[in-house]
Parts: sequence; C-alpha cells; structure tokens
Amino acid sequence: MDIAREARKVMEENRCTTGGHMYTQPSKDHYPYQWLWDSCFHAIILSHYDPAAAQEELRSLLSKQFADGMVPHIIYWTPGILHLFRWGMEGTSSITQPPMIAYAAWQVYRSTSDKSFLESLYPALLSYYRFLVDKRDPRDHHLIGIINPDESGEDNSPRFDSPLSARADISSIDHLALRKKLVDENVACKFDAELCMREHFWVKDVLFNTVLIENLRALAQIAAVLKDAEGEHFARLHAELVAEAMREYLFDGGIYWSASGADYAQLRVATWNHFVPLFAGLYTSAEAEYVVRTHLLNPATFNAPFGVRTVSREEKAYRAAGYDNDFSWRGPVWMAPHWFIYHGLLRYGYAKGAADIRDKSIALLESSGFRECFNPETGEGLGARGFTWGALVLDMEDAS
Repeated sequence: MDIAREARKVMEENRCTTGGHMYTQPSKDHYPYQWLWDSCFHAIILSHYDPAAAQEELRSLLSKQFADGMVPHIIYWTPGILHLFRWGMEGTSSITQPPMIAYAAWQVYRSTSDKSFLESLYPALLSYYRFLVDKRDPRDHHLIGIINPDESGEDNSPRFDSPLSARADISSIDHLALRKKLVDENVACKFDAELCMREHFWVKDVLFNTVLIENLRALAQIAAVLKDAEGEHFARLHAELVAEAMREYLFDGGIYWSASGADYAQLRVATWNHFVPLFAGLYTSAEAEYVVRTHLLNPATFNAPFGVRTVSREEKAYRAAGYDNDFSWRGPVWMAPHWFIYHGLLRYGYAKGAADIRDKSIALLESSGFRECFNPETGEGLGARGFTWGALVLDMEDAS
C-alpha cells in the first residue's frame, strides 16, 4: 500500500466547503462537522503537501471563536442530529479541546514562510490563549482546568471516572449521559469557570496542560516573528509557569498524573498521559529514561503487539476492543497518541523507539485501513472508517 497516497486520498475525500469555509471532517460518516484538535492535526498533515488548504483549515476553525476568546471544540457547519454540548454561539459546541492551534499555525508557517498568514491569525490566537490562562485558572495556580472530559479530547478515558462518579465498567451510553449532564450544569451556572468547576468538574489534565505549554512556546515564536514583544513575553512566561505548576501538583513517583478538585487530588489511573509530557520536554533525561523503560516498553501495561495502549492493561477499566468493537479511550490504540509519543521520543533522542511507533502505525493502516482506533492486541480496526488521524503518519518521518 502507498501510505502517502492513501493518506492524501482520505484527506481529500473528507474535505468540505460550507459558506465559504473550507475544513476537513474527521470521518464523513461518524463526524460530519469540524472539530478543534482534529483540524489542527489536519493542518499539520496538509502542511506537507497542500499548505494553502492547511491555512484555510485554521481560518475556518477560528471563524467561530467566542467573544471571550474561547474556541469551541465543534463547529456544526451543516444541520444534523449530533449537535452535542450546545450552548452560546449558534452552530457550535460550548466547550473547547486541547489547544493545538498555535503549534499547527507555526508548522504551516514553517512550510510557507507566509508572514501574512500569521498576521491574520495572531489576534485570535492570542485571545484564545489569554482566555485559557485568565478564565480557566481561577485560583492563579497556573494549571488550566477543564470542565468536561470531552475538553481533553479523550471523551471516556477512565482517568475521569472518579470525578464523574462513574464505574469502571460503565456503558458508553451512560458515560455520554454523565458528560451531557455536566454541560447542563454549566449552562445553569452560565459557564462561570470558578463556580462551575468548583461545584461540578474541575480537572487539571496532563494532556491539556502539556499541549498548552508547547503551544504557548509556538505562540511565542509567532509573536517574535511579528515583533510583538508583549505577546511573546506573555506566552513564554505562562509556558514556564504552567510547566512549574505541573511539576509541583501533577508529578509523583517519576510520572505525571491528572488531578481533580481544589485539593489537586491525583487521579491515579494509568493512561498514555504518562508519555505526553515527553512531547513538551517536561521530564529530565533520567526521568524520561525511567518512563520509557518502565512504562512505555512494558508489555504488561502499555506496550502492545500493535501499538501503545491508551490505558494500562492492568487497569480494571481496560477494554482492548472498546465498547462493542467501537471507539473508546479505555484501551484501544489511537493515532494521535502515537503522534505525540513519536515526537516526544525524538525529542529525547529515542530514534529507535520513535521508528517503532511509526512502523506500527503504518502496519495498522496497511492491515485495517484508516480507522478511528485499533485493538492493541489484534490490530483490528474499530470505530469510524475513513478516519483522518491515520494521515498523521505523514508527519512521522523515518527516524531509524
């Protein structure tokens, strides 16, 4: 199989234009809208062969930004029945997702050197990251809180079971009901971050904050190109502050854990989030060695025959085949985690490990097609078909 050709084919088949806005659907059948971190991944992918389309992807994503700076995690460009988490601006969801936009914009700029593109996005980018820093950290402890598991990008990850009061064996329908209930509760308190998070769901997520750090660094680079010293200072300062706070509140036993509530109670569920800090260089070299050798390469926990399990096999919530052979963040392999881990391993010089992640990713696509996720024990494709995340292999160069 020509993976590069098939990746481009999936991206082209999922491309849409609505009301003058060009965007890429993650899957035409299952996800017929525009999603925040998906569009960031799409822009990164497109930057390798169609940077003009990558630029349009991000412009479209930012076109529905809220007045307070928040970027919603779904834009419902066309009518449909999957209008979840709606409140506020017409045609969007009411929550956000991992803030990958600045990183994606910087990658697109690197492929084009188009300064005017950065200039067109910069005010919206700066507004979004100021929103996160100002509105999602009401205690000024420099950790950004999420108000719904869906804001992590991992809707039903078991690391959120405790703050949701969910059982390890909860059904997908019941889990979705709990997350929709959170939105209803946030609507009732008008999304006042301090009140809503304190009363209902307040998680300082490792993935979200790690992504924020690396994106603030990208924002600082953008600000430097545009000669905005104040914006650059804001971005660099808060990248450092969030990294320090993660070390203070989320680091224990050599690894990072998400935490919940005002007392930062660590959510001691072993998920692939142990590895995402590699992406932002948050571990020391010795700590990275420990994480990679003890956890990432351990076949009893995360190292599966067909990739990296998103949940340790030792956890009670682990389900290799997801929910009834459908999508799930409770064990199956996903391409976005593979992409984060690949780049994290390269950052620390683990070229062989990165090459292994890349090879397993390509092998899954060759055997099961561009599926939403995969059974880590059998390689069977799960969830949506024609799913764009597989095209992230275009951003994984041969590191061997």
